[in-house]
Amino acid sequence: MKKQRKPTKTISGVAPLAVVIKPRKCPHGTCLYCPSLDVPQSYTPKSPAIMRAALLDYNPYKQVLVRLKAFSAMKHPTDKIELIIMGGTFLAYPIKYQYNFIKNCFDALNGKRSKNLEEAKKLNEKAKHRCTALCIETRPDVCSDSDIKRMLEFGCTRVELGVQAIDDKIYRKVCRGHTVKDVIEATRRLKNIGFKVGYHIMPGLPGSNFKKDIKMFKCIFTNDNFKPDQLKIYPTQVIKGAKLVKLYEQGKYEPYTKEELIKLLIEFKRIVPRYCRIMRIMREIPPDFLVAGTIRIDLRKVIHEKMQEKNIKCKCIRCREIGFALLKKKEIKKKLRLNKIEYKASKGREFFLEIINEDDIIFGLIRLRISDDSKTLIVRELHVYGPTLEIGKRKKGKTQHTGLGRWLMDESEKIASEHDCKKISVISGIGVREYYKKLGYKLEGPYMVKYLKL
Repeated sequence: MKKQRKPTKTISGVAPLAVVIKPRKCPHGTCLYCPSLDVPQSYTPKSPAIMRAALLDYNPYKQVLVRLKAFSAMKHPTDKIELIIMGGTFLAYPIKYQYNFIKNCFDALNGKRSKNLEEAKKLNEKAKHRCTALCIETRPDVCSDSDIKRMLEFGCTRVELGVQAIDDKIYRKVCRGHTVKDVIEATRRLKNIGFKVGYHIMPGLPGSNFKKDIKMFKCIFTNDNFKPDQLKIYPTQVIKGAKLVKLYEQGKYEPYTKEELIKLLIEFKRIVPRYCRIMRIMREIPPDFLVAGTIRIDLRKVIHEKMQEKNIKCKCIRCREIGFALLKKKEIKKKLRLNKIEYKASKGREFFLEIINEDDIIFGLIRLRISDDSKTLIVRELHVYGPTLEIGKRKKGKTQHTGLGRWLMDESEKIASEHDCKKISVISGIGVREYYKKLGYKLEGPYMVKYLKL
């Protein structure tokens, strides 16, 4: 049997499949740091995902099929797919384009054309390639109630907000076109609906500096208006096709050096709480499009090495996942316990439950929320970590399909009862609905729901 290639692709329990939307200018204009190069906004023509999409004329159906084929060739399971819509502010595109795009993605996963999106979603509940999570990127000011309703119709479970900074002066300086208030309101609305919320953060923007960036990062996790579940940290780079190039050439802007970035990002990692996952550090910008800024896309690895030398540990979820511990051939202690963190965020009460061992390796987690004006407990995320296993299968030594998800759901029901909640609503990926049905949940609108006996 052929060896699996790039094992980290599915090491967190799902196969991430990115689909790129067609190029279109942002309605608000162009941010100072954003390249405009006749490809989707903020990307370059030689970015791997863009090159694949462009060859297929940005056709979502074809993109999904090609990626499924690639995963299979690398010997990765493809029955649990996390669909990621990337390439710009998808929700700002024409409404008809949005629905057609999502439907085509589901049709490709299903291997069958459907009459409409609802039929496509229904088929995907039992399809060979199930969409267990769907992520959409948007701006804080393109996140209205109608936008959110549409995302629920799409089967979205995770939203990434282009926050970049928490500073209105910086927003004006870089022509961002929205405010900190927009970030606060979008975060609250998304969490109340049940979405998992990620922030894109850009240290080193014009108008910021080392001290300001540290202060901003602390604010993100100490101010109740923010507290995202995930982060992508994209240090500012000077890229061909961006207006920032002119400022750099005039000597009015200088990006962080590699050494400054390493120092800054280590401080960031000291701050990030254990309920947050740092998804990514550095964007994959081809060197020939880079005017200034570090070209080290493996900066995360460099940072980890420096932190090990200084005996500094990062508490973020990704650094503690069982899958990465297995990849490093660490000895895994099997005695597990449940750890619970409760915190206030966005006018609601959050509960973060994690299953860990004595070495603080994380095997599974669940995110719960009770809004201040609600008697419903919302399950915003349930995730069991470790290399992906096919649906319904078990394998000795693997963590998926061993009852950890049920353990977390049982604990959620206890918390709901303790707080006099009348029901539990799960924002479930389309392909996970069958799992919740086995736990006694029923589909009600976009949620899997169970009413509790108080």
